[in-house]
Amino acid sequence: MNEPIIEVKELSFRYGEQHVLKHVNLKVMEGDFVGLVGPNGSGKSTLLKIILGLLEPTSGEVKLFGMPIKTFKDWPKIGYVSQKANSFNRGFPATVEEIVETGLYGKVGLFKRLTRQDKNKVMEALEQVGLEEYAKRNIAKLSGGQQQRVFIARAIVSEPQILILDEPTVGVDTESVQKFYQLMGKLNRELGMTLMLVSHDIGMVTEKVTKLACLNKKLFFHGTPHEFEMQRGILEKTYGSEMSLVTHHHHMKE
Repeated sequence: MNEPIIEVKELSFRYGEQHVLKHVNLKVMEGDFVGLVGPNGSGKSTLLKIILGLLEPTSGEVKLFGMPIKTFKDWPKIGYVSQKANSFNRGFPATVEEIVETGLYGKVGLFKRLTRQDKNKVMEALEQVGLEEYAKRNIAKLSGGQQQRVFIARAIVSEPQILILDEPTVGVDTESVQKFYQLMGKLNRELGMTLMLVSHDIGMVTEKVTKLACLNKKLFFHGTPHEFEMQRGILEKTYGSEMSLVTHHHHMKE
């Protein structure tokens, strides 16, 4: 059996006396498209920060590619698109191509000139997200949805084995959200990239992912969307008793 790309065991985290995560166990296997969902304040972003080595857990352990996170050094294997990518400074004077090039600095070094091969990788990443014709355009001239795809290209240009995205569709219009999920499906199915996506939109996510993880301090569910549909009580446990899922249109209502 394949080694998990991410393995979280009995993970707990607290700020002072405030418990943010309690005894979380989670595995992300190669080829998974995992949707991590839960209400605001449920610990989703905290869990990501621990997985990315930005926070230390209060107890429990994290392994990346089979290695304890404290000894893991191969960070280019993990691509990351943060929430902040969607609130990018529109006055920043850089072209699309230049932004994507910064995704290679972790591999080639900050002050080294990029080779022709590196430049080709940048164009390939832009092709993957459908923006190759915008390479020389200033990023400020792009729509929110296009800017989002630039940052996805930046994250995948170093050819990571897993791509982690934190609330990537916040503030993006409906058409761009649809294009985003089409792109995620392509990366997962055609390129074999493992994906972990954090979202509050459980209706949309349930329709698109291969695995669903429902978090609200504790992990209430981790399995396939079909298994989730069969266990309707999970939604109430994660979001509270007032929440229900509309399955036909995949939106959430109260």
